[in-house]
Amino acid sequence: MNYISIQNIDNLSQWVQDALKIKANPLKNKKLGKHKTLGMLFFNPSLRTRLSTQKAALNLGMNVMVMNFTNEGWTLEFEDGAIMSQGASEHIKEAAEVVSQYCDIIAIRAFAGLVEKEKDNAEIVLSGFLKHATVPIVNMEGCTGHPLQSLADAITMEEFKTPHRPKVVLTWAPHPKALPQAVANSFVEMMQLQDADFVITHPEGYELNPEITKDSKIEHDQDKAFENADFIYAKNWSNYIEYGQITNADTNWTITAEKMALTNNAKFMHCLPVRRNVIVADEVIDSENSIVIQQANNRTYAAQLVLEKILKKVYK
Repeated sequence: MNYISIQNIDNLSQWVQDALKIKANPLKNKKLGKHKTLGMLFFNPSLRTRLSTQKAALNLGMNVMVMNFTNEGWTLEFEDGAIMSQGASEHIKEAAEVVSQYCDIIAIRAFAGLVEKEKDNAEIVLSGFLKHATVPIVNMEGCTGHPLQSLADAITMEEFKTPHRPKVVLTWAPHPKALPQAVANSFVEMMQLQDADFVITHPEGYELNPEITKDSKIEHDQDKAFENADFIYAKNWSNYIEYGQITNADTNWTITAEKMALTNNAKFMHCLPVRRNVIVADEVIDSENSIVIQQANNRTYAAQLVLEKILKKVYK
């Protein structure tokens, strides 16, 4: 069993309820991971993902090993048949099999390079480990998805659920750096499994991968999208068509109190880290309607649920 995308969830509603049970008693299965080791491999920086996943493993009694490939490991080669006479010192074939001997589950974080779309869509790092590792793989954010984050988002939305069918808006917001589409992609996939009025709003030309958005509603007028919304999820992503480029930095897309006043007293969500007064105004993120801290807390229980399911299915 691997956890690579939201598509690996067979019943989102049940998974959310299972996670809430874990949250109510996080040490209930403290012995489940005894004598098992989680290996966490980071090809990019992390705060919430690293700490929450590590805490989740510890809650299950697992040992944890962490390695940052940015400054601690050999540069890996992923291409089959490569003549390794230049940069890379180790091939994924050996690396994945070796790490599999040390770990019972391997969790990987490897961002999009935002230069070659086809290469990012191929998820070379994740795919390499899936192909050559002999133990389960967990995606801690890849080039095209962040399924641990979106599972935590679903848990959070359940905790703050409305008595009526909710309107949920995923809104693009400006950012000074080019960011991947991973968080937005997984949020879209998660919302497609929900009974909700779901709207994606972004400037024209900032469409996400149509193979992911499918028939989800897209509205280019942010104010119109915000009308009567119950949840506002803000996230920046770089241009998918002019791949990895910043072709719009319109500050009118920043989430302000005036924008939130258009909603149905909506809760504000963001995966963090967030650029204050660029993505969202202080007055919004510091308001009582901001649930970003609760989202971050639920990262632990999302990860713990995934690890628990793998341990029970593969090693019990």
